[in-house]
Amino acid sequence: MSGSRIAALGHHQPARVLTNDDLARLVDTSDAWIRQRTGIVTRRIADTESVTDLASAAAGKALASAGLAPEEIDMVVVATCSARDRCPSIATQVAGRLGIPSAVGFDVNNGCAGFCTALATADHAVRAGAARHALVIGAERMSDVTDWTDRSNCVLLGDGAGAAVLSHDPTGRGVGPVVWGSDPTRGHAVRLDDGWQPKFRQEGQTVYRWATTALAPIAEEACRRAGITPADLGAVVTHQANLRIIEAVVDRLGVPGAVVARDVVESGNTSAASVPLALSKLVERGEVPAGTPTLLLGFGGGLSWAGQVVGCP
Repeated sequence: MSGSRIAALGHHQPARVLTNDDLARLVDTSDAWIRQRTGIVTRRIADTESVTDLASAAAGKALASAGLAPEEIDMVVVATCSARDRCPSIATQVAGRLGIPSAVGFDVNNGCAGFCTALATADHAVRAGAARHALVIGAERMSDVTDWTDRSNCVLLGDGAGAAVLSHDPTGRGVGPVVWGSDPTRGHAVRLDDGWQPKFRQEGQTVYRWATTALAPIAEEACRRAGITPADLGAVVTHQANLRIIEAVVDRLGVPGAVVARDVVESGNTSAASVPLALSKLVERGEVPAGTPTLLLGFGGGLSWAGQVVGCP
């Protein structure tokens, strides 16, 4: 059965770096406390760039890397929970910026699981013959929804975008079957409050306990559906929520030889952008060879999750 593959990647982050010491001048915290609790050292903050700006920059790099003309793109999907624009969608705005003339475009809001959800949606469209090439983007300006007086949560968040070009693959061995779902009974644990001027809220201990117990079995099932075992993985890219969560999940999964994305250290939690941002950086640095079986696993608000095994471009 034919399917899709990731043909190219791209990413973009704002220029301004916000350090832990900078945050210690805003709220009662310290560099040592933030590193111990989260593993985060820096994050990027957008001063003037919008979610559309971030998404377009990342998508433009991915499109150029794929060697495709804009008119060859049939679908644009943007995963975001922080965009202020409701209509037109960020996806159609990105298409306009890049000169993509007639692709279907829509946004997906599934919190931090958004990119993997969007990737699966585009993969299904390619498998069904509804698209041949798709742009899938995760883009967030989380600084817009940060309460800078909340010492527990303001230290976590950053801005950025990552993008993937998804193309038809006759072998069917590119993007594996998705494992996705949600636990609405824990929806309160990660949320954006206050309607039209939302702020990020998180119940950290609830999320930590859930993530460190529930995610490894989800990852194992994604491997099983892809026809491999966790030991076959060459790389693991989870949502970059917290270094302690990432390491606990990886330890439980048992992948000692895999390259593990730890972009949270320098980028913080960029929600739906974190998986493609981290993956694109690994590939750009040459840390993951082409074709490497790679687990992508997004999780967060909902509480929701989505994961699949892909081959790196």
